[in-house]
Amino acid sequence: MHWVLLFLMALLWGPSFLAIKYGLQEIPPLSLAAGRVVLAALILYGIMRLKGNQFPRTFEFWKKFTIMGFLANALPFSMLMIGETKAPSALAAIFNGFTPVATAIIAHVVIAEERLTTKTFVGVVLGFSGILLLFVPALTEGVSGNDRLTGLICFGVMAISYGFSITYSRVALRGYPSFVGPTAQLLTAGVLLLPTALIFEWDQIVLPGIKSLSALLWLAVIATAIAYVVYYRMLEIAGATFLSLVTFILPPIGVILGVIFLGEHLSWYAIIGCLLILGGVGFVRNVGGAKTTE
Repeated sequence: MHWVLLFLMALLWGPSFLAIKYGLQEIPPLSLAAGRVVLAALILYGIMRLKGNQFPRTFEFWKKFTIMGFLANALPFSMLMIGETKAPSALAAIFNGFTPVATAIIAHVVIAEERLTTKTFVGVVLGFSGILLLFVPALTEGVSGNDRLTGLICFGVMAISYGFSITYSRVALRGYPSFVGPTAQLLTAGVLLLPTALIFEWDQIVLPGIKSLSALLWLAVIATAIAYVVYYRMLEIAGATFLSLVTFILPPIGVILGVIFLGEHLSWYAIIGCLLILGGVGFVRNVGGAKTTE
């Protein structure tokens, strides 16, 4: 059952990078991110209420989950959507795999019990080497007007933001009932993203066609709401360390789907970079049970 749920988790998250490309055909990036979190939050809120849970009515609770909603959803989802308007979805998938490496570095600074060991330091070096290789083709094109470079920077911010969110959750978000935390997190992310999307994209919003609308529904219902249900079930029966294995599966799925359905081409830089990042994850994945989020 553990392995079945693990591969199910990968199948729920893996196609997200492809779905984003389809969604962006008619939905602006910030609007796509906002729609994803708001719809998912409403679904999770319904599940939470069916389970008999409710939100604590304290300022401290909402302060914590506003921070978490920004770090784990609002900022990285925005960067992911914007980045995919500039660069291939396959590269987004590869960068997402860098999240455990970024988490290890941040945890080293923030959490005294999670200092880098020789093993995790090797993982960090491998991970950063892979990221640097991914930047090589973009840097050869120059900086001015370089959409690919802009996209890669967005993906980098995404992975780092995920790393901060994971570290923050270990320090500040323990002991809440299942679905209370994720629902609050997505609700606050929606509150942050909706006005931002309206301010910057109000003149670009149109009624999307079936392909983009289907992509939005996939991202909200399948890749976020249902994925959270499976994710928390896995935490209960398998633990975070086992769940971190999904980090090895996501990048290949995202890359393969981008190549097959979008005709994306990966240079040898990207292939070797992906392998180096996965190697780095192999060294650091047991650090606090690092997870990825898509």
